[in-house]
Amino acid sequence: MRIQMNGITKAFGAVPVLKGVDFELAPGEIHALMGENGAGKSTLMKILTGVHEADSGGIQVDDVETRYANPKQAEEAGIAFIHQELNILPDLTVAENLYLGRELKNRFGVLKQGEMKRHAEQQLAELNVFMDVEQLARNLSVGQQQMIEIAKALMTDAKVIIMDEPTAALTEREIRALFSVATALRAQGVSIVYISHRMEEIFELCDRITVLRDGVSVSTHDITETTFEQIVREMVGREIGERYPGRTPRIGETILAVEGASGKDFEDITFEVRAGEIVGFSGLMGAGRTETMRGLFGVDRMKQGKVLLDGKPVKIKTPYDAIKNGIGFLTEDRKGEGLFLDFSLRENISMPALGGLSKGSVIKESEEKRFAQNYLESLQVRHHSMEQPAKSLSGGNQQKVVLAKWLGTKPRVLILDEPTRGVDVGAKKEIYTIMNQLAEEGVAIVMISSDLPEVLGMSDRVYVMREGRMSGMLTRSEATQEGIMTLATGGQ
Repeated sequence: MRIQMNGITKAFGAVPVLKGVDFELAPGEIHALMGENGAGKSTLMKILTGVHEADSGGIQVDDVETRYANPKQAEEAGIAFIHQELNILPDLTVAENLYLGRELKNRFGVLKQGEMKRHAEQQLAELNVFMDVEQLARNLSVGQQQMIEIAKALMTDAKVIIMDEPTAALTEREIRALFSVATALRAQGVSIVYISHRMEEIFELCDRITVLRDGVSVSTHDITETTFEQIVREMVGREIGERYPGRTPRIGETILAVEGASGKDFEDITFEVRAGEIVGFSGLMGAGRTETMRGLFGVDRMKQGKVLLDGKPVKIKTPYDAIKNGIGFLTEDRKGEGLFLDFSLRENISMPALGGLSKGSVIKESEEKRFAQNYLESLQVRHHSMEQPAKSLSGGNQQKVVLAKWLGTKPRVLILDEPTRGVDVGAKKEIYTIMNQLAEEGVAIVMISSDLPEVLGMSDRVYVMREGRMSGMLTRSEATQEGIMTLATGGQ
């Protein structure tokens, strides 16, 4: 299937998002679509698949002028879309999610439960994912939910698959499995639009790359005829320098110590984080990293273990207890847990810090606005008003708002779960710089990341988890991708 989009424009209200974009997808190619958060990548693909209607411009599919009225129509024509924001129904099982809208039934209209279960297990196995397909989707991690979305798209026999940040929550092993499937699909003539901020993936997997900047298509290159530096320059309009800003750590006394912690999907976890230190947590999907931090923060119950701050035991039964003790937690699930999507940017940013922005029970409105505007500017959030709802921002800008929310609490310990998921290369650099500034101010930082270069580039020490237990710890000088993966997979 050949797709050509010419002169596409789109505005939401008075805000122009696309100002004239050209994009071409050839049969049997993997074509990268890159640009900063808010450049218009997802909007362009939503126009192609009938989620939005273009204000002007043309779309040709196999040289025929085409407009899809809705995503279902696009899917029936052979175009599948794996969205960055997950569309899993939490109270359905894994198998039910995979077959939603295309259930297998016998001639009497009765569901073929056994056959759907077997096919679901087989489809996931092709992605190197093995799980109980009869469990509720709400019990899965974000990474596991992402694999369900990918499997669902692959089951449609699509001619074109749009992947919007498909690996953002995946670990190295799952990424390898996805790349293997994508390469096999390309060999069968399937075309893939691949939206990602991970440069290594783009240059390894893709055939061509189109760059958007501020709603305009800037360039299209064969991947063999361009460089990392050129693409970044075209994306952001400037040189960006080193990806991981250097710093000289000034590490102090232990602020947070966890001893023998056990809970849902983690057991006997012991670690410490010192003032001014960035500690990375690595491991495969399902290793228990996120579950450990949710237990520590009081989101989930910790069955046993001690939490010490400055050497003194503290009881954390709820997130309120954690915040009161100076602990912040940026969740990996910004849509479900990190933001109130219908609330304004001002309300989202100020909410955890309202105690300091109020007099008695009355919020000091002017102070709250200054507070929110300060973080919107310092994190360079692309927005047109602090009163616009959080759901109106791109995924990467939503992530900046979640970070702003926790920075406003002035935490002593900050837990960051996949802090740069779905964030462009320029914004990643800004987040890394903020992390370094916080560390220099003495904040103890825990960073969970599935991006191994990020773990190695930012961490002073790396803890590795495997199957709910601590597998090992590596210092900055000891840590390598091979060393981390060896610990993550059970090697010595």
